[in-house]
Amino acid sequence: MINQATFRISSKRLELYWRLMRFDKPIGILLLLWPALWALLIAGNGKPDVLVSFVIVTGVVLMRAAGCVINDYADRDFDPHVERTKLRPIAAGLVTPREALWLFVTLCLIGFALVLLTNPLTIALSVPGAFLAASYPFMKRYTYLPQAYLGLAFGWAIPMTFAAQTGGVPWVAWELYFATILWALVYDTMYAIVDREDDLKIGVKSTAILFGDMDRVLIAMLQVFVLLILYSVGRQAGLGMPYFLGLLIAVGLAAYQQFLIRERNPVNCFKAFLNNHWFGAEVFAGLAVDYVSRL
Repeated sequence: MINQATFRISSKRLELYWRLMRFDKPIGILLLLWPALWALLIAGNGKPDVLVSFVIVTGVVLMRAAGCVINDYADRDFDPHVERTKLRPIAAGLVTPREALWLFVTLCLIGFALVLLTNPLTIALSVPGAFLAASYPFMKRYTYLPQAYLGLAFGWAIPMTFAAQTGGVPWVAWELYFATILWALVYDTMYAIVDREDDLKIGVKSTAILFGDMDRVLIAMLQVFVLLILYSVGRQAGLGMPYFLGLLIAVGLAAYQQFLIRERNPVNCFKAFLNNHWFGAEVFAGLAVDYVSRL
């Protein structure tokens, strides 16, 4: 029988792993999940396959968790020097790097087991997807564009979704993927502005540093490109007024985010980052209403 002390220790380890996988902060899951849900609706013409939906949604959650684990492993020497990250489990010495690697491998294996329920093309696409997720955390050492690389990793669920649902990856899927990459550049640059001063001190690169005083202008330009590409996706997919009304509301959300970051206040920049959840949700809502209206 497991005694009470052992149970308390086990519960504490599980809580630490839960925090390491960032399940206590679901915003990352949502930002990763919305593009996958967009793709599921478009690829499935409003009626995506149940098994495909289960594999994609569960896989997104697992791979986001795996990405957080490998990110904290990669940043274990940086995080203790950043106010926002110094209490993360590895940075605080509560979880060992070896434990983190085992957890990362376990999550990836479960994710791959799920992908095996799909077709050969989706299985093949899962390999570069896993590489992108595992290598992203190291990019901030070598390039000022880790946010773009994050978009590559976060958006890879889109071609996988189309492959699983339709057996191919049409042009509209790549357009949606490109929109997701640019969207990640938008919200992760807002996030990076919060850490800009700390990143400059410890030598970590980001688009917030690269963009400098032009950050707001460049973010605005990226927002415009995202919306234009999403408009093009709607036209190609034959979507109707509900979708485009959703995009119009998304325009308002993008403008609100610009208002929040106008003085580059870290607290408000973080609020702008969080507000992107509603941007993704609004695009999804427009899609959902559009397809439901056809029933």
